[in-house]
Amino acid sequence: MYRVLFFTLVTLFSMPAFAQAEVIDSGDTAWLLVSSLLVLMMTVPGLALFYGGLVKRDNVLATLMQSLAVCVLVGVAWPVIGYTLAFSEGSSFVGGIGKFMLNGVMPDSATGTIPETVFIVFQMTFAIITVALLVGAVADRIKFTSLMVFAPLWMICVYAPIAHWVWGPGGFIGGVELEGYNGMLGYGDALDFAGGTVVHINSGVAGLMAAILLGRGLKTRRDPSTSNNLILSVIGTGMLWVGWFGFNAGSALSAGTSAGYAMLVTNSAAAMAALVWMIYEMIDRGKVSVQGTLSGVVAGLVAITPAAGFVDFQGSLVIGAAAGLICYIAVKHLKEMLKYDDALDVFSLHGIGGIVGAVLVGVFANPEIGGGAAGLLYGNPDQLVAQILSVVVTMAYSGVMTCVLLLMVKSVMGLRVSPDVEYQGLDIALHGETVTPVREDVLTPEAMTVKKADMSIGGGKAAA
Repeated sequence: MYRVLFFTLVTLFSMPAFAQAEVIDSGDTAWLLVSSLLVLMMTVPGLALFYGGLVKRDNVLATLMQSLAVCVLVGVAWPVIGYTLAFSEGSSFVGGIGKFMLNGVMPDSATGTIPETVFIVFQMTFAIITVALLVGAVADRIKFTSLMVFAPLWMICVYAPIAHWVWGPGGFIGGVELEGYNGMLGYGDALDFAGGTVVHINSGVAGLMAAILLGRGLKTRRDPSTSNNLILSVIGTGMLWVGWFGFNAGSALSAGTSAGYAMLVTNSAAAMAALVWMIYEMIDRGKVSVQGTLSGVVAGLVAITPAAGFVDFQGSLVIGAAAGLICYIAVKHLKEMLKYDDALDVFSLHGIGGIVGAVLVGVFANPEIGGGAAGLLYGNPDQLVAQILSVVVTMAYSGVMTCVLLLMVKSVMGLRVSPDVEYQGLDIALHGETVTPVREDVLTPEAMTVKKADMSIGGGKAAA
């Protein structure tokens, strides 16, 4: 009798543990913890070093600081308000505020088979890198104080709603948790495995708007070459490539077959894009550049992001090849054709690359890979239409809202540093630090003449 009572008590007290084990999977949790670290590493130090090696020597620290500041700002704003707007139940446009300040989120709260706290951090790293990406378009001329205001506003007003459309419950693009929903205009739910629209098209279009509103850089007119230390950029790209496995494979939200296949096609697309870029650059310029090859890697990683959980190996090669060629043409010719100054080719790599991937997943989505999602080649032309609609809606909203927010900040505190600061370099002027020796004779009389001429072109004062 005592033995029966003992086992009964043990069973009763063990039931919560057994119930928890059925919900939280330790393997999935471990993989998402690692993926969160990998994606955070993509911004600091990955993206910071990639961008820092491409700007001029007197803007290196300012560029690194921009990425670091975005991590700080979004790291606070995301759990306070961003997460609830993106991932709680609300309308089809934006989530509610029920989880403001993470209200109701407890250690045993779960999202699928992982703790909700891990999911929050994982998604926070996506928000961080999206904001950091767009800043690269104006890294050489944006005021740091203005960035401190603009970054959290943009995350709340632009990133969070688009994330809700695609991944949030009831969002009108992804149709998550909506039964009987036929997608926009009846063409079905759009596919975005890890952020082609949410991250890359969004940041690319926002970067383009920022570049247009701030105007061309004064130094760019005289010296369009900006790379100061490609060693930093190679290191940063390597970190981005490694981190992207957490970005894409982590988006499976489990340590299973989907994550494994996403990792495989992420690598193949990146390698193919870089290879095509190298070949095309050799044909076009007669030599292969380090900076170009790095851009090819990034283009492939961007393009495969929306498709990583839906296409097979052959599809990933085609997507990578298309991204390498199209993004090369965009970087080479688009800025000159449209006369905008995107300092670090954010739109040409992330905007255009994201569009390539988002559209082509509508062609190559294989139902045997993505849980039944089929593209044009597998008998579902509606999927291609759904993808195009998602691209158009994302570009329109991101472009308009980014302009509105930039104009608001401009009216209050200005957006661009003064011409003197732009010539002196953002490092010493904005942060009082520099990685290069400060010289009193930097501006010779000849240089001063050129500077005055450029300042007269720019109106003699900053674009406030």
